[in-house]
Amino acid sequence: MRFVSEFRDPATGKKVLQQIEQQLRQLGHDASHPLKIMEVCGGHTHTIFKFGLEGMLPPSIELVHGPGCPVCVLPVGRLDDAIAIASQPDVIFTTFGDTLRVPGSQKSLLQCKAEGADIRTVYSPTDALSLARQHPQKKVVFFGIGFETTAPATALTLLQAREEAVSNFSVFCNHITIIPTLEAILADPSLRIDGFLGPGHVTMVIGLEPYTFVCDVHKKPFVISGFEPLDVLQSLVMLLEQFRQGRCFVENQYKRLVQPQGNRVAQQAMQTVFEAREHFEWRGLGSIPHSGLRLREAFSAFDAEKHFAIPAQQVADPKACQCGDVLKGAIKPWQCKVFGTACTPETPIGACMVSSEGACAAYYNYGRLSTSRKLEATR
Repeated sequence: MRFVSEFRDPATGKKVLQQIEQQLRQLGHDASHPLKIMEVCGGHTHTIFKFGLEGMLPPSIELVHGPGCPVCVLPVGRLDDAIAIASQPDVIFTTFGDTLRVPGSQKSLLQCKAEGADIRTVYSPTDALSLARQHPQKKVVFFGIGFETTAPATALTLLQAREEAVSNFSVFCNHITIIPTLEAILADPSLRIDGFLGPGHVTMVIGLEPYTFVCDVHKKPFVISGFEPLDVLQSLVMLLEQFRQGRCFVENQYKRLVQPQGNRVAQQAMQTVFEAREHFEWRGLGSIPHSGLRLREAFSAFDAEKHFAIPAQQVADPKACQCGDVLKGAIKPWQCKVFGTACTPETPIGACMVSSEGACAAYYNYGRLSTSRKLEATR
């Protein structure tokens, strides 16, 4: 297939759904004991709800959303640190748009901007570097956030900044990595996950090999999936086929983009610029060893954490918010007491309702009918 419309063809989707139903019958799963598959990436969650896949799938399979939304897993304390940097004089604070409305402990970046801080939305770290060149009298800070999908762009920008000696540019680094996250999920005895839909764009960078421990150690099938509806359905067929054959390995459905070895140039840039933090705090998952990235000492001149005074405190999530449980797949968004009432995209309490990859946003924007039915069933 070559065109987006082909990946969204209803007739093909019905055929694949019939195949999924047949496989599930052969495996002997039913609604009382569904097969639980975690889609790691928030992009998959939005595809599942935007195109109605959840309602099409039989009740003998349950899709569980994972912690693959980098904005959602950022803890409140780190957001407060970003706001502290943005509030300082002579600073131009640059960030991706989906961080602006995420609530900190006192306010959001958008509210901080309304109070007079110079906060600008950019589409890439190179946009931030361009601003630093244009405003040499200002301190331009880029809010580095995301998994291995976005980290290489930050690394390459820092390499360019060092080569050009752009002294007024720095990065507030909150980049994170996927493998320690999966290890933390698999180590949680309260979660029962049978298999995984792996993140396509992260794997485009890191390749297939890092995931082998999921299959070799934990005996869970793992399929790297694309983001169109037929990608997701085909990936489910591939997972179910592994279950049916009693096999367990890392399989690549997203071959049109993901190469087995990943992107060597991106990997080298990350290795040059970043090193793993001993610990990094995650919303809902707590502190995960070696899961966060920081700038190496050779790039300390571009490290915002070394140039600005920040609170650097751990801050608990609001008591009413259950983002943490949503992020690790312990509950569905509609099971949160404030979902769709006190917490909406207009008045968010937690990050999952704001981010473009947040599970709560996906349920709210695309899953209202199915959500209301489930809420009625629980009453």
